Amino acid sequence: MKAIVYAQHGLPIASPDSLYSTDLPTPRPGPRDLLVAVNAISVNPVDTKVRANAAVTAPRVLGWDVAGVVLETGSDVTLFNAGDEVFYAGSLTRPGANSELHLVDERIVGHKPASIDFAHAAALPLTAITAWELLFDRLRVAEGGGENSQLLIIGAAGGVGSILTQLARKLTRMTVIGTASRPETAEWVRKMGAHHVIDHSKSLAEELSRIGIHPVSHVASLTHTESHYKHLIDVLAPQGQLALIDDPKSLDANQLKTKSLSLHWEFMFTRAMFETSDMIKQHQLLERVAALVDDGTLQSTFSEHYGAINAENLRRAHQLIESHRARGKIVLEGFDLS
Repeated sequence: MKAIVYAQHGLPIASPDSLYSTDLPTPRPGPRDLLVAVNAISVNPVDTKVRANAAVTAPRVLGWDVAGVVLETGSDVTLFNAGDEVFYAGSLTRPGANSELHLVDERIVGHKPASIDFAHAAALPLTAITAWELLFDRLRVAEGGGENSQLLIIGAAGGVGSILTQLARKLTRMTVIGTASRPETAEWVRKMGAHHVIDHSKSLAEELSRIGIHPVSHVASLTHTESHYKHLIDVLAPQGQLALIDDPKSLDANQLKTKSLSLHWEFMFTRAMFETSDMIKQHQLLERVAALVDDGTLQSTFSEHYGAINAENLRRAHQLIESHRARGKIVLEGFDLS
């Protein structure tokens, strides 16, 4: 099968060797695996981080956002049948999905929303799981709850921010405040449903005061946490909660003490990586997301279509992700067999 791989970490994305096409053996499903024909993929910051930092001894396939069709099922599979249309984010400990065919454990897969195409479905899984787990599992906001509380989302125009904004606005009673620093990203955050949009390149305290909200009860810091950290502590209410998903070099937890602030980490690969006893919750979560898309509650965060799935287009997508100027999700569709 055709696949797009990297064999040397840290190469600049402009180099043709940073991502290239090759042939790999066709994988065979294990007992709980689905063999999926990949129709569409989307690109996430994790793809660029792994390519830049993870050394390999053999070519590695990246890609952790998929929409496709089940071709075969393992002997113990009970949730899916051949021919089912599916979407999922996969596991960081297994080969990624930038390939014609892909293996995935059924417990982290959902049936694709029926109302949208493969491209729009591929934009959803990784960010929807991340946002859902952050809001409902880590911050422990109850669905339908959150009255008289506020959620400040740093980097609300990105992939996770786009779906987190929707979830918080549609499924809770929180006041949702997104940050964006450019007119086009601010407009995108409003489209996703934020009550307010403020500029994270300015003083957060002053921006919040401008809209008459200070302090806030909850913060989801999705990017550049290290540079915002002190300011986030300043704007959080006593006994407030801070959740993050990015990779700061270090954070001084002592600064949280006087306000009794709580710190939460979200990493959507944890359940699959450790095969936790509740791993199937990601299947259930994606089934719920699909239902919410089909009933019009949520919309895909698809933003840009980068053409066929090939090495050149993937390098372009990685380059945009690395520029930190992407909004929503970048999608590629249809494997280039040339």
